[in-house]
This record gives sequence, C-alpha cells and structure tokens, in this order.
Amino acid sequence: MKPFFEYVDAHAPQYIADLQRLLRQPSISAQGVGVAETAAMVQDFFVAAGGRARLVTTPGARPVVYAEFEGGPGPMLAFYNHYDVQPADPLDLWHSDPFSAEIRKGRIWARGAADNKGNLMARIAAIRAYRDVYGALPLPVKFIVEGEEEVGSPHLADFADGHQDLVQASGCVWEGGFKDNTGRPIIYCGVKGICYVEIRVSGARSDLHSMWGSIAPNPVWRLTWALSRLKTPDERVQIPGFYDPVRQPTPRDLDMLDDIPFDAAERAADLGFSRFVLGLEGRRLLEQHFFQPTCTICGVGGGYGGLGVKTVLPNAAWAKVDFRLVPDQDPDDVFRKFRTFLTNEGCGDFEVTLLAAEHPARTPVDDRLVQASVNVARTLYGSEPILYPLVPGSGPMYALCQKWGIPSCAAPGVSHPGANIHAPNENIFIDDYVQTIKGIGLLMAEYGRKT
Repeated sequence: MKPFFEYVDAHAPQYIADLQRLLRQPSISAQGVGVAETAAMVQDFFVAAGGRARLVTTPGARPVVYAEFEGGPGPMLAFYNHYDVQPADPLDLWHSDPFSAEIRKGRIWARGAADNKGNLMARIAAIRAYRDVYGALPLPVKFIVEGEEEVGSPHLADFADGHQDLVQASGCVWEGGFKDNTGRPIIYCGVKGICYVEIRVSGARSDLHSMWGSIAPNPVWRLTWALSRLKTPDERVQIPGFYDPVRQPTPRDLDMLDDIPFDAAERAADLGFSRFVLGLEGRRLLEQHFFQPTCTICGVGGGYGGLGVKTVLPNAAWAKVDFRLVPDQDPDDVFRKFRTFLTNEGCGDFEVTLLAAEHPARTPVDDRLVQASVNVARTLYGSEPILYPLVPGSGPMYALCQKWGIPSCAAPGVSHPGANIHAPNENIFIDDYVQTIKGIGLLMAEYGRKT
C-alpha cells in the first residue's frame, strides 16, 4: 500500500479543500437549512470520484444520497454516513464562523467536521485515490448517506424497507470512528436503541391562583409523582416487563470490558461530579454503561420559573424522557409498556407521544468486517485498537443493517476526545483526516482479500 499512502500524502491539499467546501455548505436538518444543496453537492463528489450516484427521495424531503462504485470480485462493502449536522448554536461561543471551515493549529474548525462530514469525505477521498493509483477498487462499494440522522433518522427505515436491493451488502462500515485520549483507535460493534417520549399533563383551562392548591388538581405534582415512580434510587426501571427481553452479556462480552481503559474517578472529575451512580467502578461500571438499559428525564417543565414570586397553580406540565435500549429490547414494545404503566398508576389521561424509536444493534466481534477493521487499526496506528461491544448512544444501525442480516461496525475515523461534537468549536486534526483516508484504503484491500 506504499504507493497509495504516498499518493494520499501528495494530494492531501486537494482532499482538505474538498472537505472545506462541504463544511462551508450548511446542512442543518433540524431547521431545514441547506439540506437539498448539500445532498446535491455530495452526489457531485461521488460522481467526480468515478461512481454512479443518485438522490432517493424520502417522505421527510431530505433525500438519501446513494452511490455505487465498481470493483474487483470481493464482497460488497457498504458505507453509511450522513450529510446533515446539528445547529451551531450558541454562536457566540465559537472562535470562528461555524461554517467557515477555518484551519488553525493543525485543525479544521467547523460544524460537522467530526460529525459526520470529515468521515464521509475521507471515504470518498480514499475511493478516488485508490482508483487513481491502482485503476480499480479491490471490491464493489456502495454508499448510503442520509440527511436526517441528527433528527433521529425518521425515514431511513422507510428507505431500507422500500429499497432492499440498495441496502444489501456483505458488511457495512458505520458512520463514526474516533480515538481515545491516548490516541488508540476505537472500534465499536453496535449501538443502543432508543425510545424517546414526550408527556403532557393538563389541568384547569388556565393557570389558577395557588389558593386553589388545596382542592384543584396540579398537573406538575401529578407529573412529578409519575416520574418519581419510574425509577428507584438503585437505578432500576419500574415498568413491568421492561427488563424481560434484555440479552445478558456473555462471559466473552464481560472479558472485553477488561480491555477498555476507563479511570472512573478521573472521568467523573472531568465531567464535574465526584463519583458515578451507586459508586460503581471497574468492570461493574462498564457493564452498567454498555449492557444495561436506561431511563433518563431529559427535560421537565410547567408553571412559573421567572424572577420573584408568582403564586400560581399551573394548568399544564410536560416532560421528555428517553429510554436507551439494549439487545433484545424493542422500542415499540417499551412504549406500549410505558403507556400501560402510566394507566396503572392512575395517569391514563396523560398525553404521551413517541418522538423517536430505534432498535439496538450488535455485530459479533469475530465477524470478518470487525476483524478486518482491527487489522487495519493495528497496521495504521501501530497499536492494539480498543473494541467496544457497542456504544451507549443510538443510531439507525439496526434498520439499515442487522434487520437484513448485514454485519456492521465502525472503522478508525477522524474524531478525537476534544472534537466537541454537537458543541461549539467542533474540530478535527488534519493529520487524523489524512490518516483516515489511508485507513479506508487499507480496509477495502483487507476486506476484499480472499480468505
């Protein structure tokens, strides 16, 4: 691969300029800003790299960019990415315009640099460089790039269900890829699912004087009582049947945790508190983090919260709650059980809306794609990668991959612990970007190799 590496180094300025061009095009799905323009730009990048690309419309009016590249007789390798980004707010905390893609101190600073345009453009650059050096790819490749990941991928499952021929592949390289704080690459083999709900509680037609508190129902109290019964102080969710489908970690799963560096006291201090829940440490802490579902109150409100005193009995209250799910929980099943729980608690009149639902997903660590990614990381970084059985966050991996029997994992990528994903001053190191281009070339060669 020496000629490929040398070619990438020689053409790095072009690949960096291409990334800057994409980063300078806003694509904020939550606000509908620049989405269509960015999809067309991504399509153009695929065509320029020698692929066949088209836009596939979805009910959400944010098209999926689908691309194919011909290659050798190896297995079909798919890449999943997204071209949409989070809003850049708060703007006053950025040190440069979030869509200027400014380069300072060896980094590119822009919204979407790490999540997810840097990885997307590194993969396109790798395709282009590999074809330029060797004339053809070692295996056929396809890309599925959506524009709704940052709003929960509400229509990606519809895309997969309606275009099963486009989804099919021997393996799918997932969107992410990052290093830990020591520079070791992290490869993850799955994601948690999510069931995100909104609860609204109504009372009187309007706010009342608080003198009515002795006899009038208070929506904030009713919501508070219901939320307090959702989870006990020992972190156990109290919804009947919630844990029944949970797949218990295997001995091998638990052994993997011993290879994940995690200093509980140091990490807690970095996050601004003294210790993790229940005082957990070591393997038990990681087991809780990776293999247990959660119930999190994401926001709650109602009544008066301004300055001074306003004696009021609120007429409404709301809360948003998310459940992070592990194999083999089903978000629709969790939602049904949650509604039944509220009814049994005397809260059947609560308005409950399911805002986001994604299944958990896992790929065995001995899968060919995972092992190819491990071999690439060893070669590229000269160190043993860190294998995560899954990441505690969520994504549409199941809908695109495991539902169809397609293994998926993340490969080494552009992100790092200080990338500020979803925050002001998002950034990646230019060296990491160039290294990721080389890693994708290696991965195609490794996965395409006959066994």
